[in-house]
Amino acid sequence: MSLKPGTRLKSQVDSTEVIVVRAPAEDLTLCCGGHPMIDLAAEPSSGLAAAGEGRPALLGKRYTAADLDGLEILVTRAGSTGLTVDGVPMEVKAAKPLPSSD
Repeated sequence: MSLKPGTRLKSQVDSTEVIVVRAPAEDLTLCCGGHPMIDLAAEPSSGLAAAGEGRPALLGKRYTAADLDGLEILVTRAGSTGLTVDGVPMEVKAAKPLPSSD
């Protein structure tokens, strides 16, 4: 799937919804609960069950993939399953430390 900044996606197996903040040029498969995420307007496939491991997607957190530079997503609706991109688990993006006020 070709991801572009501003693209909104939802999970097929839980309530997770995300928006793409930054995306690389190559095609990627963004999954939640072991199944590809779909457009907000699309209907999820029936009979799917959550698979795979990972920490649940947290509301308001930005996620990146350690092995992939240039992809960043923002969770707009929390869910109970983990996020992956091309089989690599996504991690919460760490906040930048503030400069010292010495």
